[in-house]
This record gives sequence, structure tokens and C-alpha cells, in this order.
Amino acid sequence: MTPPIERRATRSHRLGVSHAAFLRDYWQKHPLLVRGAFPGFTSPISPDELAGLSCEEGALARLIVHQARGDRWQVRTGPFPEDVFTTLPERDWTLLVQDVDKWDPDVAALLEHFAFLPRWRIDDIMVSFAAPEGSVGAHVDQYDVFLIQGLGQRRWKIDAGTNPPQDFREGVELKLLQQFTPTHDWVLEPGDVLYLPPGVPHHGVALDACLTLSVGMRAPSHSELLSDLADALTERLPETRRYADPDLVPAASDGRIDADTLRRLRGALESLAQIDDAALAEWFGGFITRYRSGGEIAAPPRAPSAAQVESRLQHGAGLHLHPLARCAWRGRGANARLHVNGESYEAGRALARHLCTHRSIDAGFWATLDSADRARVHTLVKRGILALSKSA
Repeated sequence: MTPPIERRATRSHRLGVSHAAFLRDYWQKHPLLVRGAFPGFTSPISPDELAGLSCEEGALARLIVHQARGDRWQVRTGPFPEDVFTTLPERDWTLLVQDVDKWDPDVAALLEHFAFLPRWRIDDIMVSFAAPEGSVGAHVDQYDVFLIQGLGQRRWKIDAGTNPPQDFREGVELKLLQQFTPTHDWVLEPGDVLYLPPGVPHHGVALDACLTLSVGMRAPSHSELLSDLADALTERLPETRRYADPDLVPAASDGRIDADTLRRLRGALESLAQIDDAALAEWFGGFITRYRSGGEIAAPPRAPSAAQVESRLQHGAGLHLHPLARCAWRGRGANARLHVNGESYEAGRALARHLCTHRSIDAGFWATLDSADRARVHTLVKRGILALSKSA
């Protein structure tokens, strides 16, 4: 049976059901509207702060203006000059900024509510501000997303039918749907959450000035996975591994690619795909933790010494992961591999798990680490992946 598409949050279940029930019944299967998921919600970022962020160098921002006459769409990419917002109309435009969680710790704190998902599965929090009637058109995403209404009201329509049409319009810079026939129509208030699995067409229109925070998942395509894995495998292959045909017989005709050639070729390619679990996990840990926008974490010009790190921690400072750091871990027993932004490090299991879960180290946790893990922490400090905060 199809589960209810609308639920109300409870004190114990923010999504209206337990995390286990949500993953069983909705995750990658059915959309879900949750009323009151964040009761009394106050947006962690204001429209003015979002506008200011969109002007910062390195910000991933877009401005989308819809001209109702002629149904024309204009898309501009940031960062923007500060006076751009004085030139916009009173309605029919939207500002979208990706990776706001990398810039704003209050926005990043929302991710704690999605800790029931693997952290490496979460891509970013995109925040959009829309003037009245602002929209990005009817479209479809190929990844899971939780849409948190942060300010004002937004009307959402979705097509939850079976195999909805997903052809795109031509001559439009945005990937807008040619056809969109909604099956559900809701108005979201601050604190409401709409979960959409991949492939569900949807269309949101601001009823007044509003903010929406979109927690999007990372879902690499099969082509991305295969391409990156192939690159990783080829780096390990010696030049001596080549196509071979010791069983060659006189050719029936010049230039023919015959069945024996295809058999040898298939055997060669199948042998390349033989990768054990450890090598596969090592590759995937690097792949999935790379920051997709290409931002790099720079090492500090003068990193504190190991003794200075310990002293600062004992005097109330903390170590925190760089905002751009994506991490994952794997391992059995006491040992683990910690993957951070495409790089791999040896670590104790407790250290790797703690960093991926809490993204920080205080004096209390530092005291539980042995000398090997303390040295590993200092390596991360020298790389700029961990940095000291101010003492309390």
C-alpha cells in the first residue's frame, strides 16, 4: 500500500514517522509533506544575508527572472555586484545560492537533523529567496531533496503519478518540463518540510517574499562512477598489460574484427573489472568525499605544533573541520581509513567516526586518543583540514 503523502510531525518524530519507517516507506520511493517538522522555525539566514553571500567571490549563485509576457526566462550567475538587487522587479524573480552550509554555521547546524542518513550522502544546503510569484519553473531533480520552508509561504505542486513525462522544453536555459500535470497542491508555512525522491516533477511559486532551504543529496550517475573508477584502475595498470592474441590463426580477410577478437577483448576488459572490496572502498571513499565544486582546502602558512595544539585544547579551544571538508570512514576493529576531500588517512576507528559525526575535537575527546591518533590529528591540522578555534 502507498503510505500517506501528508503527515504531521510529533515531538518524537520530526518527519511524522520514525527514521526507520521513513527510510522503509518513503526514501527513494514516495514524496512526503510533513507539517510542523520544525515548530516555531526561524530561518538561520535572512534574505539580506543571502543576498550579501551571493556577492562573495566563490559563491555559487544564480538569479532567475521570469517574464510572464512571452513566458521568457533569464538566468544570471554570480557572484553579483552589490547593486544588482536594486535593478530587479518587485516580483517574478528568485535568488539561489548553493553550499550555504559551507559559509554559514547556523545553516550547517540543520544537517544535525538528518544524521540518520550517511553524512557523505548529503551534498549541500541550497537556500533560495523568491520575490512574490518568484519561481524556477516546473522541473525534476535526479536526487533526493528535503525542502524546508524558512520564511513566508510557497505553493508547491507535484506530480506523484506513475512515470510522469520528463521531456524538457527547448530554447530555455533552464531544464523546464514540457508537460506538468500536478497531482497535489500545497501551501507550505515556515517549518514545514517537503521530501521529494528523485524523478518527481515539482513546481514551487512564492506567494509572498519567502526563503526555502533545500537539503540536497549527492547522487552520482552511473557514468560518473564508471568514468572515475576507470581512471583509478588505469593508474594502477602497468604498460606491460596489453591486448594479446597468442591463439591467433590466419585471417579469413584483411581488417576483419571477428568473434575471436571480441572474445579476447571481453576477457581483457573483464579482468580489469576484477577489484577487491578493499580497493573498491578506497576508491569510493576518495570519490564521494571530493568537493564537487572543486574548492580546495589550503594548508596554513604556519601550522601550530603538536604541543601548541594540545595546550590550546587544554585551555578551552577546539579543533573544527574546515567548512569545505567532506568526510567518510570505513574499517573493522580498532583501525580505520578516514577519507577527507578525496584523500585517505590512517586513523583509529573512534577518531574517524568522531570526526565524521561531530566534525570537531575538544579536550575531552583529545584525552581519549593515543599518541598515534594525536599525531594523525596534527597531520590534519598541518593540512588545514582541522583548525583551532579561539579559546573559551
